[in-house]
Amino acid sequence: MSWLDVGPLDGLPPRGARVVRVGVIDIAVFRTGEGQVFALRDQCPHRGGPLSQGIVHGYRVTCPLHEWVIDLRSGSAVGADTGCTPAFATRVVDGRVAIDVPGA
Repeated sequence: MSWLDVGPLDGLPPRGARVVRVGVIDIAVFRTGEGQVFALRDQCPHRGGPLSQGIVHGYRVTCPLHEWVIDLRSGSAVGADTGCTPAFATRVVDGRVAIDVPGA
């Protein structure tokens, strides 16, 4: 595993996100209202919308462009929509957030 430190947990607002660029890929790092952290490629599987700008609700984020709902745990579209965006493992150690980015 290649863990990449992306900053302090306090730097992620509850029910919000921030973007980390790894090479040519943007990864959205989300924090739920309960404080859990998830990471997805910052690209909706529908039309490539920026998931980091979506609304976080529970364990889901709604894309700001066409309102597709994406599960933060798996990256899969929810409901009748189909598609998936890559999900990355996360961990919080001593108040710092890290994501597992293969090859980083």
